[in-house]
Amino acid sequence: MTRSLPPRVEAAFWFSATALGYYLLASLSLYATKGADNIAAIWPPSGYFLALLLLMPSHARLPSFAAMAAASLAANMMAGSPLWTSAAFSLANGAEAAIALWVLRRREAGELSFMVPRSVGNFCVAALSASTVSAAIAWALTGGSADFFLSWLTTVALGMLIVTPPIIMLARLAESKALRNMPLAMRVESMVILTLAALVTTASFSQSQFPVTFVPCVAVVAAAYRLGPFGAAAGMLVVAIIASLLTGQGYGPIAGIDAAPKMKVFFLQFYLLTLLGTVLPLAALLVVRQRLSRRLEQSNRWLLQAEAAALVGHWRVDLVRWTIHWSDQAYRIHGLDPGTEMSIEGSLDLYMPGDGTRLRQTLEDAVRDGVPFEYRGQVIRPHDDEIRDIVSHGSIEFSRSGRPVGIFGTIQDITETVDNARALEAARNSAEEAANTDLLTGLPNRRHTLAFLERALIGARDNGAPLAVAIFDIDHFKRINDSYGHAVGDVVIRRVGQRAKASLREEDMVGRFGGEEFVCVFQRSSAQGAEIVAERVRKAIEAEDRSGDGPARVTVSIGLAVYGGEASVEDLLHRADEALYRAKREGRNRLRMAA
Repeated sequence: MTRSLPPRVEAAFWFSATALGYYLLASLSLYATKGADNIAAIWPPSGYFLALLLLMPSHARLPSFAAMAAASLAANMMAGSPLWTSAAFSLANGAEAAIALWVLRRREAGELSFMVPRSVGNFCVAALSASTVSAAIAWALTGGSADFFLSWLTTVALGMLIVTPPIIMLARLAESKALRNMPLAMRVESMVILTLAALVTTASFSQSQFPVTFVPCVAVVAAAYRLGPFGAAAGMLVVAIIASLLTGQGYGPIAGIDAAPKMKVFFLQFYLLTLLGTVLPLAALLVVRQRLSRRLEQSNRWLLQAEAAALVGHWRVDLVRWTIHWSDQAYRIHGLDPGTEMSIEGSLDLYMPGDGTRLRQTLEDAVRDGVPFEYRGQVIRPHDDEIRDIVSHGSIEFSRSGRPVGIFGTIQDITETVDNARALEAARNSAEEAANTDLLTGLPNRRHTLAFLERALIGARDNGAPLAVAIFDIDHFKRINDSYGHAVGDVVIRRVGQRAKASLREEDMVGRFGGEEFVCVFQRSSAQGAEIVAERVRKAIEAEDRSGDGPARVTVSIGLAVYGGEASVEDLLHRADEALYRAKREGRNRLRMAA
């Protein structure tokens, strides 16, 4: 508040504020309401001084204690107390401020905040501890009675508990410029509420015919509810001032009690303590509730934004009432407007035929076993019949007795993910097919053929399945290329491959091994059966009717080898290759078996 001032000027400011404020409040309190043993019913100077100590810088506290001692001594002596008694009272009041400040500094790491329940509790502990020690000092120095000790304790405690909070909160509001930035409507509302509290308290304590001391309590609770801790503290201060003044002057229900004056003071103090103990924690709890409410609102807003961004919704099935709740994003995933009335059966009807039945079974199994689950399926949007892929995760909610009472889960639209996965799989398959396919003939290429033969060889070796392999190439292919050109040669290669493939069984395979050379793999075929199929390939190629450009007749030579325990594919191919060369040496256009 005074950080812009030089240290000496700042110390002088706090010294003056302490001396003047303490003296005026002490004098007014001693004059207006007095209890037994010349002790005021409430001692506002204690709360005022503690508030200043909490607000001022540390270097200004020692001069302020001196100012407080001088003001207290002067006020008590002006009220008629002897010098020794006034000095004892001043010492006790100084000690209470020092003890309260020490306790708060030990229990509060940062600034004291009346918007935090724990801080409110620490403040109450500090005020009660300080007032107890203060009462003990005053009692020991003046030789007072037990009533004196109790009256002092409650008087000082009330002064701190009632006066300190509104001063600190008002000072911090002013320092943070919150008062200046406060909307006009809120200012008007604050003034109206506090004015009503003052009027209600005045009306309640200016007459003794009706015991309506509870009415100011309603006003203070309303102030706490609408204005928070500051409203509670300010409303409490208004009630305390008016109730103390009117009761001290002999007005109100408490003054009308048929009891000794000190008992009336005790009852007033008890009334104020009860009211204070109700509204101050209530106001702090209201602030906590408001903060939690704002956090919850913000969390819900973030949840909705996250659900919308991730295409994730949440849902809950109430197993007791047999109802279902969807979040807004869950409605959107199903193609429905948020808030559309939905039943459990209706939600299952939105799934593809068969998917709804599987989902029902999944939910029943989860409820029976009590375990989390995952479900993948497809829903049909009712407005446009669009099919969307979804994944749903859920878990079972149990009551305290262990009975399943609900199912909570999430639902995510994974249509784009599924489409991307399908496209990726198609691209992978296309790339794999391209990598394994001969571009000229469309047949398996050398790599694919060798891999196929390797698997067939392993099957034959491990399971004893029959296996044979044939290698054939086009007779006089170089002459065809030289005579008709490479384009015609490519046509011949392609047509030979097609005729060979058409002549094989479903379990067999033919692949282009390179140039004009091809390999046939015969699975689950005996030597005789493989020879028959290979010969059929040779005859089909020879018998093809060729019209147009190119040779009128194309033939192939074939070498066939039956698996005989070879250790590798290369060994088996080598035997077939030797048989092929023997077929060529013996005149071509023929089939020869490997030895």
